[in-house]
Amino acid sequence: MASTLYDEKPELGDLIEIFRGTYQHWAVYVGEGFVVHLSPPSEVAGAGANRFMSVVADQAVVSKDELWSVVGDSEWNINNSLDKKYEPRRPDDIVREACAMVGHVLPYCVFSQNCEHFANELRYGKAECRQVREAGLMVLVSGVVVAVVGGIVGGIMYFFHSRKKQNKNNQ
Repeated sequence: MASTLYDEKPELGDLIEIFRGTYQHWAVYVGEGFVVHLSPPSEVAGAGANRFMSVVADQAVVSKDELWSVVGDSEWNINNSLDKKYEPRRPDDIVREACAMVGHVLPYCVFSQNCEHFANELRYGKAECRQVREAGLMVLVSGVVVAVVGGIVGGIMYFFHSRKKQNKNNQ
């Protein structure tokens, strides 16, 4: 049984963040030990080596499962951090809508329609995903760093090439 990062018991409508190593899976707590979550191929029981298939998946199913079966041996926590930005919907409305969606197959895109978008849409009425936004920012920052370092290296190479050429011409 995996542990929570906090010793809190989830309440109806809480968002559950499950740490999968390179990404987080998100679910909504609907009571009695169950969560509803958008399940791409990587989150199907026994996915094993297919864990990274979500990147190419174009559909996912809304599932209701026991929290512990979704968490597995991963760490997890309750993460309602967007409560500071958005007013959460009433817990009974969140649970009712989440349970009504169970079994539906929905479009899935790791960048615009993933499990975090799904969970936030249920809780706040806003489909938002911070891990995609943060990953995009990391890619942008990495690109800038590569460009700056490349410019510096290119400048140094040009400098030494010019000096070498100038030395040849002076001899």
